[in-house]
Amino acid sequence: MLFRQLEYLVALARERHFARAAQACHVSQPALSEALRKLEDELKVLLVRRGRSYQGLTPEGERIVRWAQRILADRDALRDEVDALRTGLAGRLRIGSVPTASGAVPLLTGPFCAAHPLAAVELSTDLRSDELLRQVRNFEIDAGITYLPGPGADDLRALPLYEERYVLLTGPADELARHPRATWAEAARLPLCLLHPGMQGRRVLDEVFAGLGLEAAPRVETDSVASLFAHVRTGHWASIVPYAWLHVFGVPHGMRAVPLAEPVHSAPIGLVTAAREPGSVMARALLEVARRTEVAAVLDSLPGGA
Repeated sequence: MLFRQLEYLVALARERHFARAAQACHVSQPALSEALRKLEDELKVLLVRRGRSYQGLTPEGERIVRWAQRILADRDALRDEVDALRTGLAGRLRIGSVPTASGAVPLLTGPFCAAHPLAAVELSTDLRSDELLRQVRNFEIDAGITYLPGPGADDLRALPLYEERYVLLTGPADELARHPRATWAEAARLPLCLLHPGMQGRRVLDEVFAGLGLEAAPRVETDSVASLFAHVRTGHWASIVPYAWLHVFGVPHGMRAVPLAEPVHSAPIGLVTAAREPGSVMARALLEVARRTEVAAVLDSLPGGA
């Protein structure tokens, strides 16, 4: 069994297409197919359902993919560990983030890069929470910044970073812009632009509204926090955004950020890694940086506007 064969199997599971998997592995499609057939012969089990096109993995193939992901992750972790012992931490740290938390990511990547000048960072900042956790579990990324997973996530390690809280973002002409705070009921009556309902950041808002017996009916839905700011900027819309994003944009000219109350609601955001030992040396280094960084204090000390 060769690492290359496991890489091909993982790529096929990810791409769900023989040609795309071969392209991702920089080999021809016949070479990839032949390597997978040899792996099946060696393991004496069918891994891939074949027809005129890719039809998925067999149940045995799904199990072997999880083993392959772990083996390849351990191989990469070993290489990184050896490099770190020899020359200091190098290589690439892969971080994923849900959109609502991506404004806080630089508070970790900055000190990480300062502490490890030979390392580079690769960011994916538009992941949905379930996809982010899947990628952490499958070793596709080293760490994720997202809403803290609930009970039952024993295969994950979570370090709380801060509490996500919310402000009503509106134009200066709106009556609520002159108030020290606004209620969720008042916000629900405005022409809203909110995140897409499939995103965890939107589900958090919907749960607050539902707890009050309300239902938000946004006219515009998007998958981008920056797009929320852009729509409010036109003067036609209001939005509900995480307070942490004021760290990125401040309160832009022509807008007002009003804290939301009744209730004051927050959601915990944390750094999530795979709970395995010894694990990724990159993930361990990022965790060390996160433990030394007062992310919540930085976000809470932002200049006002709200």
